[in-house]
Amino acid sequence: MKADAKAKLTVSAIQRFCMRDGPGVRTTVFLKGCPLRCKWCHNPETQNASPELLYYAKKCLNCQACLACEQGAHSFSEGRHHIDKSKCVSCFKCAGICPSSALQISGKVMTVEEICSEAEKDLAFYGESGGITLSGGEPLFQPAAVDLLLRCREKGLNTVLDTCGYFPPELLAPAVAATDLFLWDIKDTDDERHKKFTGVSNKTILENLRKADELGAIIKLRFILVNGVNSDERHYEKCAGLCRSIRSGVKPEVIPYHAFGGVKSEFLLKRGGGRSEWIPTEEQLAQFREYLGI
Repeated sequence: MKADAKAKLTVSAIQRFCMRDGPGVRTTVFLKGCPLRCKWCHNPETQNASPELLYYAKKCLNCQACLACEQGAHSFSEGRHHIDKSKCVSCFKCAGICPSSALQISGKVMTVEEICSEAEKDLAFYGESGGITLSGGEPLFQPAAVDLLLRCREKGLNTVLDTCGYFPPELLAPAVAATDLFLWDIKDTDDERHKKFTGVSNKTILENLRKADELGAIIKLRFILVNGVNSDERHYEKCAGLCRSIRSGVKPEVIPYHAFGGVKSEFLLKRGGGRSEWIPTEEQLAQFREYLGI
């Protein structure tokens, strides 16, 4: 299968010199769009597949240049900047004229070749194990992500796919063929809880995981731990069972909830702030890791 280098993807951000998104030094490409709506989402700016307006209040100079908005979405009172998102038509002209970058666009359409070219700028730092990681959101929410993986492979780049596992099964075989390592995030093993906190069942995720393993994918399971939600021994036991079922035997990882996603929600002009009571304790993390044997 040959990659379509002209295929287009909507990119939220490209981060260089990442050390936690797979082996070695990596360039992580965050793609927009996700079928899940996790209550604890770490990257809420990647949920929506379309470009969005971000507002960083601390950068705002109150210069009022954005009052040029033809829809009247911006206003100022008592020295404070207010944005009415119901009036915003996503023309993003305000971001273009904001002198302090307080207004920014999350979401840029790029071709597969353009993204590969960005990753190739850091070839000198990848060494034997580094490369490109596709993250999100859910990278396979945009089917052209497979073309990006294939094109990176054609260029000799190591490829990692950070996935929630919820994607059309027909994308699985070509994704496995073009991916060196899957970082497979497991939100919860309890299906009803999974529906409550992510909006979807975990059945597709677990079935795709089983099929990926059968196809010979190299998989690293990553378990999200949220205090008071999935911090129970029954869940730990099921996670340990999943680890035993994966033939590639890559050491799993526990990822604790953190509240920064709530702060990022505020940049999207949504109620955020995170939930500090969801942050797991060191004792909970240690107990979970003991169940997983890590």
